[in-house]
Amino acid sequence: MPLTMNREVFITAAITGSGGTQDKSPHVPRSPEQIANAAIDAAKAGAAIAHCHVRDPETGAPSRDLALYRELTERVRDSGTDVVLNLTAGMGGDIVFGNAEAPFPLNEAATDMVGATERMAHIAECLPEICTLDCGTLNFAEADYVMTNTPAMLRTMGQLMTDLGVKPEIEAFDTGHLWFATQLVKEGILTSPALVQLCMGVPWGAPNDLNTFMAMVNNVPSDWNWSAFSLGRDQMPYAAAAVIAGGNVRVGLEDNLFLERGVLATNAQLVEKAVGIIEGMGANIIGPDAVRAKLGLTKRAPVAK
Repeated sequence: MPLTMNREVFITAAITGSGGTQDKSPHVPRSPEQIANAAIDAAKAGAAIAHCHVRDPETGAPSRDLALYRELTERVRDSGTDVVLNLTAGMGGDIVFGNAEAPFPLNEAATDMVGATERMAHIAECLPEICTLDCGTLNFAEADYVMTNTPAMLRTMGQLMTDLGVKPEIEAFDTGHLWFATQLVKEGILTSPALVQLCMGVPWGAPNDLNTFMAMVNNVPSDWNWSAFSLGRDQMPYAAAAVIAGGNVRVGLEDNLFLERGVLATNAQLVEKAVGIIEGMGANIIGPDAVRAKLGLTKRAPVAK
């Protein structure tokens, strides 16, 4: 399809993620207060959306603790800084097998596998404007770790999101994930136009070459809204590529720790760098209210205490 550059771009800041980065940079936030402050700083730098996970405040390990999500949500909403809150719903789908000859028993210490409703508990409690829906299963990065999202799980979680009035952000790690997302829309589980995040270069999903990227772009229905990112040193090149191809931009410490070679970044610095690239291309950065209008979101009041 012909490329049409996006001239009105929103930026998502992926604040902390669930990877093992907590000891690789002092800027990776751990506590709800640190995560909220990083999200607020990213919003002030130009991000319209803050995509957040929570971590154990002491160890930095990924967490599904509802109290941590509630504190994070309250701090962001009470801050006086407007930003669209996007909470992950990807936790609770991790299976880590034994070795190739003896896959069972599972590695129980590393496996975190719960039902669809439990995976959505913090979303139902906090009611962010957006939450993620990882739209497929993937051999994910290291060891025998499988990010597990079966059709039944996705149908249940997607319907819960729709019923709660929370906009799903479909995270697509390969073209098959987009295929299933269109099926969810056909079945009426998700509404159209949907919102998609193209996740490039995540082992072992879609590699981050431009041919694969354009295959992903071409599998997004033309009336949907989409954004894209890649990892590490490819984060900023893919910010430019996404805009050129008609999409929006995600940056942040979930995907990349460095501002430049050898220089550790903050989330706000990565957003500022992306703003410079986008505006240098002749596009405008749009804020939270424009994103709400574009995506059909309703701003949430602070969580009742």
